Amino acid sequence: MVENASRLDTNVEQAELFPDAALPDELVGYRGRAACQIAGITYRQLDYWARTELVEPSIRLAEGSGSQRLYSFKDMLVLKVVKRLLDAGVSLHNIRIAVDHLRGRGVRDLAGVTLFSDGTTVYECTSAEDVVDLLRGGQGVFGIAVSGAMREITGTIHDFPAERADGGGLRTPDEDELSRKRRDRQTG
Repeated sequence: MVENASRLDTNVEQAELFPDAALPDELVGYRGRAACQIAGITYRQLDYWARTELVEPSIRLAEGSGSQRLYSFKDMLVLKVVKRLLDAGVSLHNIRIAVDHLRGRGVRDLAGVTLFSDGTTVYECTSAEDVVDLLRGGQGVFGIAVSGAMREITGTIHDFPAERADGGGLRTPDEDELSRKRRDRQTG
């Protein structure tokens, strides 16, 4: 179960950590194979989690033969968090409760969350005071900084093919000076 160590009404600005260009909009999605590679899971895990409604694709479900699931950035972030919780030995039942809790949050809101677990219960900490209160009990815990998972995903997501759910074209990020120099060097 997810316990909120202390619910804070914070309005932390995440723009410096995740500039708007780094996060795809809500209509940009990634197919199953790409989502697996980005989140570090197997296709079998992805398929099972979708069929059991642990993490379903929010952009497009697979409906019928030949259709493909389309996962959003937030879906892949949740997939990565689920994988880390499983690797740490948290039960699937407790992971389901944690995922249900995370689903209601926006992507930028998730950046301020750190999940801690003692292997049984999953705790949400949004400030240093929450962490101190949690550790004061003296038991061993491990933490998953959701912002760290976000940085990993934003760092690798551009290497994978994406598509828009509405069929429109993808906006390419503006080329920076270093990228332009690399391109010029390669083309001669």
